[in-house]
Amino acid sequence: MPDDFADALQSLVIHGDLDWEHPEQDDTALAPAIYPASTYAARSAAEFAEMANTPRHPRYYTRYGNPTQERCERLIARLEKTEAALLLSSGMGAMSTTLLRFLRAGDHVVAQGAHYMGTARLLTDLLPGFGVQVSQVDQRDSGAFEAAVRENTRLIVVETPSNPTLALTDLAAVAACGKRHGILTLADNTFASPVNQCPRDSGIDLVLHSATKYLGGHSDLIAGVVCGDAALIEKIWERAIALGTNVSPFTAFLLLRGLRTLPLRVARQNENALALARFFEQHPAIERVHYPELESHPQHALFKRQMRRGGGVLSIEFAGGAKEGYAAARRFVASLKLARHAVSLGGVETLVVHAASMWEASLTPEQMQRAGITPSLVRIAAGLENAGDLCRDMEAALAASGRHENPD
Repeated sequence: MPDDFADALQSLVIHGDLDWEHPEQDDTALAPAIYPASTYAARSAAEFAEMANTPRHPRYYTRYGNPTQERCERLIARLEKTEAALLLSSGMGAMSTTLLRFLRAGDHVVAQGAHYMGTARLLTDLLPGFGVQVSQVDQRDSGAFEAAVRENTRLIVVETPSNPTLALTDLAAVAACGKRHGILTLADNTFASPVNQCPRDSGIDLVLHSATKYLGGHSDLIAGVVCGDAALIEKIWERAIALGTNVSPFTAFLLLRGLRTLPLRVARQNENALALARFFEQHPAIERVHYPELESHPQHALFKRQMRRGGGVLSIEFAGGAKEGYAAARRFVASLKLARHAVSLGGVETLVVHAASMWEASLTPEQMQRAGITPSLVRIAAGLENAGDLCRDMEAALAASGRHENPD
């Protein structure tokens, strides 16, 4: 699809943090102010009582809210078409705070099997320790979510596209299931970004991001955000106060600065990722390419219904057996010159990781298998470089991966 939607968002990301109902409250500085204060003085007892009893008041105590944070939240809520957003200390801070607000001992969660590593740990280790039951299903089977629902199911948690194999979850089907049974639905939209996908259009209740990735976009901040109806976000905020998962004002400022170019950056990353996916799809050393915008992707039809573009992340699997593919993947990553060997994604630079090397110490073999992480799988997060330069770098690394130097 063309990037006209990204173009349409560009005015919003530049002006959408302004309070359109009370424009006189915004100063004339083009760059938003950073409010580093931890606390604010009241001018009267009545004003103090109002500050203390107003949820998320931006000028009471910064663990409760902050003017810089408020501006950033306003913009992200508008991007995700929700009433409100809550900015938190990290993507996992947003996920854990949300889950710990809506779940208690005896409750049940339905979640897909393939999740970001931190979320997987939360679902399989932390929640069961608190007496919360978790059922994990194949995200590609929409009926599996319905089949897993129990009387005590309180939440359905999904991530689409998922990390690292870019499998898709049918958001409309999950949202419909949740509404039929009165179950809250939560979608991690980090890999798609608001430019490529809007879970609210499909009926999802809560939308979450690791803002460290595309929203920030410059590999210089750690933050998370959850978006939804104002009443739900206020409930999550109440739990964030207890957990202390607030974000710093300076981080909120950096995130707001990064958001100004979000549509421009994501449009370029979409193009670069598609160019790389098509390049790898034709290369004899590569057995499989995972990228939903490719016609060969098994869920391409769902991609066309649900997403605008395929996003900036793809993954590849090397040909050969497990042992040979593992070694080739490690040699490939070690031979790259332009792309950087580093975790994370969504920044201006292309980042590449060998998934098995990254997660083998953190996930069990069963969790690795459930997530689709094979020994030869490499995840590539496209940056903003010239696409031709990236393809040439990958070509040279592929050539080196066929030789047998020690990858370390």
